[in-house]
Amino acid sequence: MVTSSGIKRSWRRVDGVLLLDKPSGMTSNSALQSARRLFSAAKAGHTGTLDPLATGLLPVCFGEATKFSADLLEADKTYEADLLFGVTTDTADAEGEVLLRRPVDFVRADLDAALLRFHGLIHQVPPMYSALKRDGQPLYKLARQGIEVERKAREVTISSLELIEHTGERARLRVSCSKGTYIRTLAEDIGEVLGCGAHLTALRRTAVGDLTIADAVTLDRLQELSEENRAHCLLPPDALLQTLPVVHLESDAMSRFVHGNPVNPGQVQGFSGKCRVYGDDRLLGLAEADAEGWVHPRRLVAA
Repeated sequence: MVTSSGIKRSWRRVDGVLLLDKPSGMTSNSALQSARRLFSAAKAGHTGTLDPLATGLLPVCFGEATKFSADLLEADKTYEADLLFGVTTDTADAEGEVLLRRPVDFVRADLDAALLRFHGLIHQVPPMYSALKRDGQPLYKLARQGIEVERKAREVTISSLELIEHTGERARLRVSCSKGTYIRTLAEDIGEVLGCGAHLTALRRTAVGDLTIADAVTLDRLQELSEENRAHCLLPPDALLQTLPVVHLESDAMSRFVHGNPVNPGQVQGFSGKCRVYGDDRLLGLAEADAEGWVHPRRLVAA
């Protein structure tokens, strides 16, 4: 690849996880590509998009870590969301056109009661301005043409919904939720329960599974660092697998495992399902353990 300055870029193997603090106004893919260039990483991917408006935690995977990015897609997410009541927009956020203005006359007790209604398992209708597809066409493209199609409500789980601040027509919430939850839709639905409408004015993702924004770094900071110090910002590939049980293999079983064969190390007790497998003090890959103690390779890490 040739850079804008005419210098040929040399891509190299980089393995690890970067906790990136994405800025507002940038797509997740643009942030990914910027980080990739800073590390000259030959292979890169992320673990789920953030809207351009949103800021916060975007785990970026390089090299062998990309094999495990899908596992983090299933993880719960935590957000801080700013809401403006009394104004409904066509996108349910501040980038949309205003559809309706209504007076805001609820009190704090009304807001507390409304939030309680959204705890636990709820049903959400995905917004038209989303990347979901209908007949191969993203919904947001249809929405831009003024076309609205019926969307089926989906089950999502709100495990925590906390009011951080409330002043007049504005509120800030902390939301922990399952994969597939639209915070824009949540804001809009809370506004409807209160009878005044609402939209999202800012959104910041603060956690993905066990990974938190406290350990994240911005693109501006990465650009300031030397190549050596930049490398220190990377977590190992198994940072994405910390919630999974661990299996350690001895040399014979390790050899069979890395060649794609199931092994029975005699140590898998009390669990079945996904696990992370190690040998010689390094991650060998992701596996599936069965009830009989066999460990079946699912994704192997290149040596």
